[in-house]
Amino acid sequence: MKQTRNFCVIAHIDHGKSTLSDRLLEYTKTIADREMKDQALDNMDLERERGITIKSHAIQMYYDRPSDGKQYTFNLIDTPGHVDFSYEVSRSIAACEGALLLVDASQGIQAQTISNLYLAIEHDLEIIPILNKVDMESAMIDEVSDQIIDLIGCEKEDILLASGKTGRGVPDIMEAIVERIPAPQGDPEAPLQALIFDSVFNAYRGVIAYFRILNGTMRKGDLVRFVNTGKEYEADEIGVLKMTQHPKDKLEAGNVGYIITGIKESKEIKVGDTITTVERPCEKAIQGFEDVKPMVFAGIFPLDNDDFEDLRDSLEKLQLNDASLVFEPETSAALGFGFRCGFLGMLHLEIVQERLYREFDMDVITTVPNVSYNLMDKSGEEYTVRTPSELPEQHTIEMVEEPYITAQIITKPEFIGTIMTLCMEKRGTLTKQHYLTPERVELSFDLPLAEIVFDFYDRLKSVSRGYASFDYQPIEYRETDLVKLDIRLNGEPVDALSALVHRSKAEAFGRQICKKLKELLPRQQFVIAIQAAVGAKVIARETISALRKDVTAKCYGGDITRKRKLLEKQKAGKRRMRQFGKVEVPQKAFLDVLKL
Repeated sequence: MKQTRNFCVIAHIDHGKSTLSDRLLEYTKTIADREMKDQALDNMDLERERGITIKSHAIQMYYDRPSDGKQYTFNLIDTPGHVDFSYEVSRSIAACEGALLLVDASQGIQAQTISNLYLAIEHDLEIIPILNKVDMESAMIDEVSDQIIDLIGCEKEDILLASGKTGRGVPDIMEAIVERIPAPQGDPEAPLQALIFDSVFNAYRGVIAYFRILNGTMRKGDLVRFVNTGKEYEADEIGVLKMTQHPKDKLEAGNVGYIITGIKESKEIKVGDTITTVERPCEKAIQGFEDVKPMVFAGIFPLDNDDFEDLRDSLEKLQLNDASLVFEPETSAALGFGFRCGFLGMLHLEIVQERLYREFDMDVITTVPNVSYNLMDKSGEEYTVRTPSELPEQHTIEMVEEPYITAQIITKPEFIGTIMTLCMEKRGTLTKQHYLTPERVELSFDLPLAEIVFDFYDRLKSVSRGYASFDYQPIEYRETDLVKLDIRLNGEPVDALSALVHRSKAEAFGRQICKKLKELLPRQQFVIAIQAAVGAKVIARETISALRKDVTAKCYGGDITRKRKLLEKQKAGKRRMRQFGKVEVPQKAFLDVLKL
């Protein structure tokens, strides 16, 4: 156990976590040269395509230390950098004693660097600061080193210089891991306590749980109990995680490994649960992880109502692998049966949608994303509103509260004006302005969560020419003036397109949706009126003119009354059609409108 080190790699997006992890795996010869590829730990096609890490990846490697000739076991966890996957990071941190904090030498400290660092400090991890990408021409080594010293209060000698691309500084990192990160504490003789920090579903073997043993020893064939669910199973296979799974007969305290028990039901394993043995159970469970707080809610419905059960199974299996996904059943008049899902942000929603399609072959419709509101009616009753259909009549509402977040934006001073304009437009208030260096300023805003859900991040990047980094934390609920925006087609409301918006934004949003629908809906032989309404008041309208069929084409020559008769007949037909004609919204139009 003295020769074991558990650590994770934390940093902002694109600061080179996965690339540096590749170099560590290469150096320890965990992966053969011929099997080596970029982002070696990222095993999802989606991760490779986008060049981002979505899932934390645990891997074990062995380091033969030249100075004392001993072999050390390293358990490395590579973590995502995007704010939408911060829950993954918090779980990885709980399974470690130390963290490699990577900072890009050309970009310096960004918002996510700070928030991940605070997470690590909360868990008392030993921090090893590493300046990555020092081989780049634009690297500002001295400047960024000073920023790191200001941030964590270390000495200049403590900062390691490295390059994930060339492999520079990897031996120094290895030495620093052995020297600075403490060995795991734990008693191999004590009753077994193992914390589950992740799980995956395998179609052939059932649920595979990844755990870290805090105390005790786990042996193959032991009868184990999951403390929170109370279920008991035999440990069919245990082992350590390398590039593939390596079975072992026993694992002791301080180790990270996997267990296969043949569980088929995904509900029976919960991330954050404790594993113990039935023979010598532990006295109390390990304090697991906080329940995740979803930020954005959207309805996910199958294209065909017969696929409802398949969608439920797919979401349950996906939840195993993505603990930050929450869902409950929901019905809609337009879309039938589906699920109300909670996500951590828009990227998370997009990734879940994509994974449902790729891994489970599920084509789904997603409704307009929105956040959850607290509502109090005139009788003093309080409840949560997550969908537009749950909002009662306006005259019965006493008060509505919406969630607020505190946003931390780090940028260059020349973009302060444009960023402030953007945040004011999004109903934000500036709470703090702090110069980290003469070239970098930190701005803190209180913003309504509903305003940042859709396009805030994209717009922030465009107004700051990509130089702003963004991170946020939820703070509280505050009173707001909320209205329900309905979209009507020829007077018929389309409930999948209705949304909850602030009264000041209703008109602009309604106009936007009407314009978009005008472009997307196919023309019919009758006029289609697209209206956006708040209650009975129409606030925006677009009209799609009728498709005119040339009924007089067959008349050549003859009396004018023949043509007139045909045109009158067409006119009467159109009038009748307008009364009975149904406007179908095609699937593509749905999806394009929802991208607004």
